Parts: sequence; structure tokens; C-alpha cells
Amino acid sequence: MKYGGSAPVLVLNQNTKRENGKKVQLGNVAAGKMIADVIRTCLGPRAMLKMLMDPMGGIVMTNDGNAILREITVQHPAAKSMIEISRTQDEEVGDGTTSVIILAGEMMSVAEPFLQQQMHPTLIISAYQQAMEDMLQIMKEKFSMKVDITNRDEMLKILKSCVGTKFVNRWGDLACQIAYDAVKTVSLDENGRKEIDIKRYAKVEKVPGGIIEDSKVLNGVMLNKDVTHPKMKRRIENPRILLLDCSLEYKKGESQTNLEMSQQHDFARILQMEEEYIQRICEDIIQFKPDLIFTEKGISDLAQHFLIKANITAIRRVRKSDNNRIARACGATIVNRTDEIREEDLGTGAGLFEVQKFGDEYFTFVTECKDPKACTILLRGASKDILNEVERNLQDAMNSARNVMIEPLLVPGGGAIEMALTHALTEKAKTITGVQQWPYKAVATALEVIPRTLIQNCGGNTIRTLTALRAKHADPSNFCWGIDGEKGTIVDMNELGVWDAFAVKAQTYKTALETAMLLLRIDDIVSGTKKAEGSEGHGATAPTGPMEGGGD
Repeated sequence: MKYGGSAPVLVLNQNTKRENGKKVQLGNVAAGKMIADVIRTCLGPRAMLKMLMDPMGGIVMTNDGNAILREITVQHPAAKSMIEISRTQDEEVGDGTTSVIILAGEMMSVAEPFLQQQMHPTLIISAYQQAMEDMLQIMKEKFSMKVDITNRDEMLKILKSCVGTKFVNRWGDLACQIAYDAVKTVSLDENGRKEIDIKRYAKVEKVPGGIIEDSKVLNGVMLNKDVTHPKMKRRIENPRILLLDCSLEYKKGESQTNLEMSQQHDFARILQMEEEYIQRICEDIIQFKPDLIFTEKGISDLAQHFLIKANITAIRRVRKSDNNRIARACGATIVNRTDEIREEDLGTGAGLFEVQKFGDEYFTFVTECKDPKACTILLRGASKDILNEVERNLQDAMNSARNVMIEPLLVPGGGAIEMALTHALTEKAKTITGVQQWPYKAVATALEVIPRTLIQNCGGNTIRTLTALRAKHADPSNFCWGIDGEKGTIVDMNELGVWDAFAVKAQTYKTALETAMLLLRIDDIVSGTKKAEGSEGHGATAPTGPMEGGGD
């Protein structure tokens, strides 16, 4: 023992588990395939929904790749990074979350035979890298076409192909119009730079009740608030709107303050000073004759009294984000102090203010704005679950519209672009010398997973249809032929009218290939087991079993 050589040298902590070499790489490939299989049935217009239960007992029903994977808890590190990419895709372009997972899983899958044949991962990665660059270049130069974003019908067609794969498909036209109108409203051109901030300025308000056909885009803003005093007006036409970020009540000191009173009337004087302060700030407001005040803070009873006397309607404790939206919609400026109000701070762009009641709650509408740069999408529907799913679908549609407006290039959908790229890359692979041509070719065949899955999901004959589609694409001029996801037959996308935004496809391919490259580069996983008393150790692993079962 003591002469060395015989005893193993322990460098790592005994609690840590270490895997390396081939085992890790094949394990990562298996994890990638596993995640892709969970999502596979969620692609295309005939997509299935997944029903997931979170640990709190809430239910999520969706076929949005990102929403499903968000709810699944996994332990394998490679599977975790696969889940991350669907989130990246969702934040970056908002659509294509399902296809990016399927593609990344397939890219991992086709690398497996090369790893088993002892090919070095670096060679596979460099072939993947070259394939990715060629793919994006070919797609942009040969297979994309420009689109006129001012043409409403053209834009609605593009959105239709995005909405076509979703639950909202039954109300397709309505959903497309809502998404297009909302994005058009919030788009701003500043110094030649287009800014479309959907997250901040296109708010989706879900109100259970009614039917989905009642959903609409308001040309203004809606809040879940009522007026502060029952005597205030609930309907004002062409209101002068004042937005405040200060409270209309007596300010309490920041630090603790003590008052010493020696005489009885001092107490009355202090109360009087408080009243005078409130009266002063109300007079500051009243001299500008607004009809409507929104404030982010509170309004005291006394302030309400002064405002009612001046015939002003007030709404308090409005969220900061809602206040910003009202400012964009009616052209007002948010004022921080009442003594700094100027005439130009008042918003006169709104045509109507009214309070309506849905169910048990009151909602405030500021609508009929002249040129609103913010809007609210009012969604009605039977239940909360349906509304949540419709909201997710609308977010995707709005992101699609935004992508096309920022980069007006289209590529054919329905697996057509994948098939065209497969053919182009297979031809190009013949010019590559050396071992790298095989992984390069493998990327080309991996792309076929999208049309193949589309055929599978609508119950078509996979081999026959795919062979027919391959034969079509042998002639490069037929690059618009793809799969009709409803019937599982091959069809010309020009006639079917299914188009995808170039930005979404480019991001999908980049994310999928880069993830595959990253995971293939890993050859060692060291996982340390947490100490028993660490509370995190229990929480992190508890929900894995039932959750994964729910996702499959």
C-alpha cells in the first residue's frame, strides 16, 4: 500500500459520480433523442396536445414545444440544455419551438453511428459547422422570396400558416387579424430603426366568459380597475387624460418622526395642514381641467372629494406597465409631481373612456384612440385553460408577424424548404473530400425529419410520400413542393399558401445545429451528489418521476 502504485489515487470527492469518453457521448445522444420523442407528435396542423400537471396541481394543455418542456423536470444535463434551446427559440423569434427540438434531436441521432465507428467528435463538429453555413447561405440566396409587408392579405396568409398548427386553428382568420392588427399598432419607426415591442405594449387580457368570436384588438387600452368613488362618471367622451406617478394623499415621513404638542389646538393645526396639503395638490391638478386621472399610487378620501366636486374621474393603483401603455395610446406624459404638470402633458388622443362590467368584475376601457402606439387584446372564452392556450398561440402569431416585418423574407413551409436543402446539401457533399463528407451528408438526411414527422402525425404513408417528395425535389425548380399537413399528400406550397418567415427557419437551424455541436463536444460529466441535509437536494429531484411520465 505505502509504496504507491497499488492503491488508486482519489482526486475527486467520493460522493461525486464521473462518466467519461464514449459512454457520455452516446448518453447525450440518447437524451437528445428522448426529449425530441416527447415533442415529436406536436408538429404540424394535425398536432396532438399534451396535458401536463405541475406539482401544485395546475393543468397545462398545449402543443407549444416551449410550454411543454418548461413543465417537465429532467435530471440529465444534456436533456436540460435541450430544454433551454426551446426557450431561446421562444424568446428570440417566438415560433418554431417544436421543430427546433425535433431537429436538434435528429442531428444528435445521426451522429451516433460515426461515434460508434470511432470517428473523432471534432471532425463531426467541423462538418456540421460547414453544413450550417452552407445551409443558411443556400436558403437565403436560392429559396427565399421577398414579401410586401404593407399588403394585408399577404401578411394574413403568412400568419395563417403559423396559426394553422395550433389549437386556435378553428378561429384562424380571427386569430390572424388580431395578431396582425396588434403588431401593426405597436410598430414604431424611429430614425430608420423599426421597433416592435409586443411584450410591453400589446397586452393580452383574458376574461373568462363569452365566446372566442368576441375576442378583439382594442384601439386603446383596457385595465381591470373601477373608478375610486361611485359618484364619479363611468363614461366620458373625448377625455382629457392626466397620468400621475405620485400619491394623492398625505405623505408620511420616510424615517420615523415624533411630534411634541404642548397645546390642544396644535393637534387640530397638524390635521389642518394635512388637509391643506391635499387641497393644494388637488388644485394643482384641477387648474388644468382634466376629465380623467390615472395614478400609480393611492388617492385619499379627501382628495376624492375635491376631485368629484371638480367633476373629475380618478382611477388609482394602476400598474406601471399599464400606465406606460395608456401614455402610448393617448399621447399623455406620466407626471411625477403635481406642481410640475404642463398643458402638453395631458393626453387628448383617446375618443372614449368607459367602465364595463364582465361577470363580477369591472373593466376600464380607454378606446377610440387617434393613433395608438399600444393596444390591448381582449380574449374571451369558455375556461381559463382554453384562454391560456389561445394566448400562447397568439403570442406565436404576433412574433411571426414581427419577424416578417423586421426581415421581410419568406421560405416555403410544410417541410418544403427542408427537402430542398436536403437535396442541395447532398449534391454539395459530393464535392467535399475526406471523411467529413459523411457527417455533412448526415446533416442533409437529418433535415428530412420535419417532412417525415408531418406525414406521420396525420397518419399518411411515410415511405411512399417521402420518396415521391424526394423525386420532386430532384429538379431544383420544384423547391416549393412540400407536405400538406392535413392530408399527408405532397403539394405545391404556392397553391396551399403555407409560408414561413426566413428569420424563424434560420434561427431554428442555427440553434439546432449549434446545440448538437455543443453536446457532441462533451466527453466528461462529473456530477456531485449534494449533502443529505441540503434542502435543495430533495426539492430538485422530487418531481422527476411523475412529471416525466406526464410529458411522454
